[in-house]
Amino acid sequence: MTESGGPPAGPHAGTGHDDATSPAVATPVGEPLVVLSGVDKHFGSLHVLQDINLTVGRGEVVVVLGPSGSGKSTLCRAINRLETIEGGTITIDGQPLPEEGKALAGLRADVGMVFQSFNLFAHKTVLENVTLGPVKVRRTNAAEARRRGMEILQRVGVDSQAEKYPAQLSGGQQQRVAIARALAMDPKVILFDEPTSALDPEMVNEVLDVMVSLARQGMTMVVVTHEMGFARKAANRVVFMADGQIVEEAPPETFFTAPRSARAQDFLSKILTH
Repeated sequence: MTESGGPPAGPHAGTGHDDATSPAVATPVGEPLVVLSGVDKHFGSLHVLQDINLTVGRGEVVVVLGPSGSGKSTLCRAINRLETIEGGTITIDGQPLPEEGKALAGLRADVGMVFQSFNLFAHKTVLENVTLGPVKVRRTNAAEARRRGMEILQRVGVDSQAEKYPAQLSGGQQQRVAIARALAMDPKVILFDEPTSALDPEMVNEVLDVMVSLARQGMTMVVVTHEMGFARKAANRVVFMADGQIVEEAPPETFFTAPRSARAQDFLSKILTH
């Protein structure tokens, strides 16, 4: 696995996250944690994932970029079997994805997921949203779950909102709660499916700051995003997809300054000039 992480240089599409904050410290990448081999997926006649081969090392941050319809979100959702695959294999920490039942629930406990929409339980408080999984799935003692939940809410900067309901929070706060909910399960990897795309621009940075912090702390992350500043700052590797295929992958500075494929060059020429 290639490690990288240079400071942002030049314009970044889709983000106001171009502050002077130093880049995330490169995290040593460990043994393979998520492995996709020959993965295929169709939606009807549309071949959305075509022979996908991708390995994510323990402690690695992989950012998946590409135009709309390239298969990025489907790839992300396939990793925890929110989308089934028709060919190939996916393993998490050496274990193949289970198809259903308790084994699948156990897998999803190990693979956190943060969506575009926050998917919080509207009738439960922020703290109840965060503690529900550990209590129900991990069988954590309720008092310990609350203690740990408050620690995690503090980690993402919303501990003062613990007793409020999601509707009382801003979009950025809700997404940080969603990240806290994923962290509460002590996952091996967290998948982010365009986590800032539903946010107002002024709320994007507060979520990205939390994600950069997680990257610095060594969390294994697969991030589908249009936030180029985050990709430069926090990724060990950028994976570029188009038309259901991985076209190229490289350290962020290499990808943004010297993309190899004509498809990536065209993509970057369109987004980095705005």
